Order: sequence, then C-alpha cells, then structure tokens
Amino acid sequence: MEAMFLTIGTLTTVAPFELTGKGQLFAIILILFGFGLIAATAAFVGNMFLDGSWIDDYRRRKVQKDLKNYENHYIICGHGQVGQIVADELHGNSLPIVVIDKDEEALARCRDMDVMCLDMDAMEEENLLEAGLEKAKGLISVVNRDADNVFIVLTARAVNPDLFIYARASSKGVEKKLYRAGANHVVSPYASAAVRITQNIIRPTISDFLGSAFSGNGEGIELVLEELKIPDDAPFVNKNLMDSNIRKDFDLIIVAIKRRDGTRIFNPSSLEIMHKGDTLITVGPQLNVDNFLESLSGKTN
Repeated sequence: MEAMFLTIGTLTTVAPFELTGKGQLFAIILILFGFGLIAATAAFVGNMFLDGSWIDDYRRRKVQKDLKNYENHYIICGHGQVGQIVADELHGNSLPIVVIDKDEEALARCRDMDVMCLDMDAMEEENLLEAGLEKAKGLISVVNRDADNVFIVLTARAVNPDLFIYARASSKGVEKKLYRAGANHVVSPYASAAVRITQNIIRPTISDFLGSAFSGNGEGIELVLEELKIPDDAPFVNKNLMDSNIRKDFDLIIVAIKRRDGTRIFNPSSLEIMHKGDTLITVGPQLNVDNFLESLSGKTN
C-alpha cells in the first residue's frame, strides 16, 4: 500500500505525505479521481480549440440570444444567386433579415456582411421557428429546388397565417403550386429575364432610360421609385396634391395613390385629396425622398 501510494504520488506529481494505511487508500482514490477529471477537462478543452467547434457554439448561442429581440424581420431561405441579391438589397435598406442556409460559403458571406445567419435546413419547421417565424414580417424562399420552396412555403403558412411570403419558381407550372401552398407573390427569374430581353429589343429607348434612371450605380439620373405611407399627423392630411406643395418643396412626382381600402389611383390630378393611411407612389432622387421622409417623421429613410 505504501509503495503504491508513493508511486501514484510520483506519477501524478502529487507530493506524498505521511498517512496511515487507510489514509493512503483514500488519498490514492482522491488523486486518481482528481487527476482523471483534470485530464478529461484538458482533453475536452483542447479538442474544442483544435476542431474549432467552440467558435460555432459561441456563434450559435449569440445568434439565438439576438433572435429573441427580433420582430417584423424578413427570413431568407437560401443565399444563392437570387438570395444574395435579395439580402444585399434588404440589408442596404436597413431592414432586419435572417438568412437560413447550410452552405458554409453562403454563411461566410453573411458574416462578412454582418447579417444574421443560421447554419440550418430551412425545410425543418423547428429551424424556421428558431429564426423567429412567428414574429417575422415576411419570408423569402429562394432555395435551388422548387419542391423545397413549395414545402417551405407550406410550412411557413401553417405556422404564421399572417406572414407575407415571397417565393421563387424555376420550372414551368410551379407558380400555381406555390400559390396553393400559401405564397403571396411568386417570381420566376428566368421568365423575368426573358421579358426584360424582349423589352430591350422592342423598346430599346425606354429600356435604356429606365436602366440609367433606376440603376443606382452612380450613372445617369439616379431616380428611385418609393412608396411612402402618410402618417396620421402629416401636415397635408385632407389636403389636395396642389396645396401639399410636395412637388414644389421636394421635387417628387406622385405616380399613384393607394387608399387605405386598397383602391389605387394612377396619375392623380392636382386636386386629389390625400387621407391618413394612404400610400404615395413617388419618383424622384433619393436625397429628395429622404428629405420628404425627414419632414414627416424627423428621421431619414
């Protein structure tokens, strides 16, 4: 017993001290248990640093904590070619977004943009719930497979009946299935591209003008088409367009007015009355739009 006690103390670098037989037995058990616990802890910590899993755990906990405060945000399922454009536009307009994707390159792009992202499968309902589906304002499903888009839309609509859902359709006939699944708006990138090519051929002057005016690349007129909801305390509520001086003070063109009940008035006359809750469709430089918003709410868009 004494020899075993001295050997274990030497191997574990615990200095032996004077004990009786029973004390030596207790010390042996305590030394072995403590040394084993320290060795296991060191191996676990070392393994975390070597494979980098602690970074993923930290990111996951941080994302889960931040998502608790998210509401009225947009969930983007898929960060491919279409998803990147959507994420860039929404993020550029300071709208809160959460991206769900399994591709590591896509997640790295989101982190570089400082965009909230989840390394998950958007097909699973619990993953959509973790992204804040119940409190979200909209969902954009732009994964590569049409069948996956249909399933995501169906799941999201069942969880949140009030959610506004956008979806992508790559194949012919999928649009109807997406609408039946619960999508509010379906876009086909290939059909849109074909229409634009046709318009460029048939009406090249109009296409060139629209391209230069709304491109946002620093060339041309740099106009923006914006929708502005009239707040209840706006100074021009119950006034006509002429008396509101929107054109005179902000150099904005009112293309249309959407009433609160959904009625649309295209190219309204100068005597058209504006009511609280109406939405103005305007065209003008971005700076003028920002100034108009500042005059309404005291802050820029």
